[in-house]
Amino acid sequence: KFLMEYDRMEFPDAVEELSSRVGLKVPYEGGGKRAPVEDSADLYTVLDACAKFYQRELGKSEKARAYFDARGLDAQTIERFGLGYAPDAWDGVKSALGTNPQRIALLEKSGMLTRGERGTPYDRFRDRVMFPIQDRRGRTIAFGGRILVEKSGEGSPVLDPGAQDARKNKDSGAKYLNSPETPLFHKGQQLFALWQVRQTHSKIPRLIVVEGYMDVIALFQNGVTQAVATLGTATTRDHAELLFRNCADVYFCFDGDRAGRGAAWKAVESVLPRMRDGRQAFFLFLPDGEDPDSLIRKEGQAGFEDRLKNATPLSDFFFAHLSIDVNLSSLDGKARLAEHARPLLTQIPDGAFR
Repeated sequence: KFLMEYDRMEFPDAVEELSSRVGLKVPYEGGGKRAPVEDSADLYTVLDACAKFYQRELGKSEKARAYFDARGLDAQTIERFGLGYAPDAWDGVKSALGTNPQRIALLEKSGMLTRGERGTPYDRFRDRVMFPIQDRRGRTIAFGGRILVEKSGEGSPVLDPGAQDARKNKDSGAKYLNSPETPLFHKGQQLFALWQVRQTHSKIPRLIVVEGYMDVIALFQNGVTQAVATLGTATTRDHAELLFRNCADVYFCFDGDRAGRGAAWKAVESVLPRMRDGRQAFFLFLPDGEDPDSLIRKEGQAGFEDRLKNATPLSDFFFAHLSIDVNLSSLDGKARLAEHARPLLTQIPDGAFR
């Protein structure tokens, strides 16, 4: 109970934490999926070491600090989110932490190193500002990296034996790059910054789901401390369960364009089976060319809060989306709407909302 209230852990996490301190292995009914992998402690250790390495490298990189300065981040926010920098080298993490074959294997298993056709391991993240992704116990389980300079493909001579392979890697020049799926990290089950939200609020008043790391961080720095982000994927049912387990009111914040509304509808499909009585979902669509980061800079916390107050309830968005191209002035049109809605409505748990 102390860990649940002081460290804001959920019951199973508190049991796992106490068990690990005294060397006990937690049994699970039917060998449930939460049973930790044998070397999970080593994976957590190596990922924590990577986070510290990137934080040290940020202090050495003028261009990475300049990027965060240009985005308006202060030192407290950078520390709060553990932001860092992956140096522009093929073996930054590998040289610093891959001290033996066992460590190399752990770095690969945790997604920090990758191999090309020649079989030479090299750093997955290079010349990127780094965003640690933490689980609900605050342990680093993965990273997101944003490229600093979008390269044209013509660059300096290739000196490293793994570099030729890396150049064939389609992700090497992507604007954002996340860790791959690992024993610790499943992107459809994790939310960026949920740990920070839980540390800030003893009782979370609401959760605001945005699309980018910087959107979350800018909102936090400007006083909106309930923001989380999906990790480069659409909202899943696991995300929906995680959101509602932490808070009854969830706001989805998307671009107002066609892609944004498509993402919002995917969120609707994911949350409907979780809409037990007392839970609410809202949708905030942003003006063209704006994101939460830019909006909170322009309008401040008060302006963003005003937009949240005018967010569209799930029920309104649900029927507005299904009514596109349906003539509701006729009985036939109303019947068509009912047919569209019925299979979705049956997914809602029994209760007043349904």
